[in-house]
This record gives sequence, C-alpha cells and structure tokens, in this order.
Amino acid sequence: MRCLILIPTYNEAATLAGLLSTLSALRPVVESSALDVLIIDDNSPDGTADVVRAHEGFGDWLSVLVRTSKEGLGSAYRAGSSAALAGDYDAVVQMDADGSHPAAEIPAMLALLGTHDVVLGSRYVRGGATVNWPLRRRVLSWCANAYARRMLGLSTRDATAGFRAWRTEALIDAGVLRTTSNGYGFQIENTWRCERLGLRVVEHPITFTERTAGVSKMSPAVAAEAAALVLRWRIGERAMPSPARSKALVGPRG
Repeated sequence: MRCLILIPTYNEAATLAGLLSTLSALRPVVESSALDVLIIDDNSPDGTADVVRAHEGFGDWLSVLVRTSKEGLGSAYRAGSSAALAGDYDAVVQMDADGSHPAAEIPAMLALLGTHDVVLGSRYVRGGATVNWPLRRRVLSWCANAYARRMLGLSTRDATAGFRAWRTEALIDAGVLRTTSNGYGFQIENTWRCERLGLRVVEHPITFTERTAGVSKMSPAVAAEAAALVLRWRIGERAMPSPARSKALVGPRG
C-alpha cells in the first residue's frame, strides 16, 4: 500500500519539525506500506516551508506544496487529495501539524482500511480521549458534534475529527474534491457525504493532545461557518426527494 500523509500548515514552524521526526521514525515500521508526506503550506510567514526543505527526507519521501495565500483547511486538503490521486497512491492520511494527532496510530488506521473505506481517529468512542484541552474547547467540540449528529442524523460520534485515513477510491466516491467548505465544516461535510453514500466508516479511538506551541486556527468565525453549513445541508436534504440525494452529493465520479 502506498500512502500519502497530507498535512496542511500555516505558521507551524514551531511544531512541524518534531512531527516530521516522528513520521520519519515511523516509516520503517509500517509493514507493507510506503509512507510519503506532503505539506500543504499557505505561504506561512514564519518559515514553515523552510523547515520542510531543511529536513533530511525532503526530496525523497517528503515534499511541500506552497500556495500563494491563506486559503483554508478544506482547500488545502482538496489540493493534497488531488496530488494523491495524480500520484496513484492507494491511501491518504489527513492530520494536523501541531502534534495533537498521535502519529503512532497511523499503522492501525491503515490496517483498518483493509476492511473499511474511511477510518476516523475519534476522541468520542470508547478508548478515545482529549488531553490538556481547555474547558471552552471541550464544550465547543462536544456541542459541534452533537449539533451535527442531530441535524444531519449522523451515527459517527466524532464528525469533526481531523485525523482520518482514506482509501483513495473513497475520496473519489465521496466527492471530496467537489466540496467547498473549510474548518469544522469540511470535516462534517465529508462525514455526512460518507454516511449518506454508504461508505464503510469506522471510528478508531485516539488520544487528542492540545498543542504545546503555536496558535490554534479555531475561531468563532470557523465554528459559525460550520453551523450555518450544517443547517443549509439539512434544509437542502429536506427539500430534495430521497432517491436524488446521493446523486446530488457526488455528481460525476471524480
């Protein structure tokens, strides 16, 4: 299995070097898989891209796509997913650059792709947890997931999970490249698409650890965008005859 790990960045110079060292050490122990890493950087003024270029793996298993401006999480993942499809990878892993997602769980998540289309690194199933998260963030995350589950009728416990492994065929089937949302909204939209289309989704428990350096990109504006999008999707579904919903989500394959 050839896997491309996608890591969006904006001003993550303080955290990225440590993550790249962890991923470098992980590569030899992932059986039957080749792990490459693509950093999608939104022209970070703190020199994040320079950290990537200075790493010993750069030009081998590590590469960077520098964009001209800050375009957002969803846009970064769409660009990275396009690169994965063009590179004929079998799987994609999406993860944050700040160390909050445990890279050690990647082998287990890739193994689950043997029987599933999408694997979510979940904080809210048995065995999952969060560490060092302030109460405000805990409440916001819990409320966002409860709202999404209720409004969209989702069974996934952690619909906003940002740590995910995909079969590349599932990226196509779910129409990920046709999404337009960012932030929480991007993660919820893809969870919703996967469930509606009947893809095999499983939640793998992880321990999410709050970043120790840098600044979180979560803001009230990002949360408000997600809430408005969920409401729009719900209204759109109610207005659309049931047989047409799946076709409207995906459109032409790819």
